[in-house]
Formats: sequence, C-alpha cells, structure tokens
Amino acid sequence: MDVRPSVVVLSPESDGGRRVMIRGKYTGTAYTLFDVLDFLHRAGLPAEDRVVDDPELIEWRGGGPYDWDNTA
Repeated sequence: MDVRPSVVVLSPESDGGRRVMIRGKYTGTAYTLFDVLDFLHRAGLPAEDRVVDDPELIEWRGGGPYDWDNTA
C-alpha cells in the first residue's frame, strides 16, 4: 500500500516562500521553517522540530527543510 505524506512543501518561489499543502489543500505560504511548524500545529499535526525530517509526514519538493531560496 502506497502511503503519501499528509504535508507537501513545494519548491521555493522567487520570493523565497514555499507553498504548503496539508491533506491535499493549500494551507498557505511558508517563508521559514517556523511557518511550516505553525501550519502543522493549526492542522492538529505534530509540530515538533524533529517532524520536519519525517518523510512519512512531510514531502519536501525542491529542497529540504533548510532550503528557503529559489536556487534549490
């Protein structure tokens, strides 16, 4: 069975922001890792620092959790 992450963080855009999708719905644009954690918290998902490296929860596209410019 293919299990997809609940959260997808898209590639950095020209302004450094990264669109965040939670459960298939656009949640907002994150400009820092703290923004992603805030979106997780608001959605009732685990929002501890360690979850950013959990591929079962978050799929990072175009760079990982520490990539916030459009050169990733």
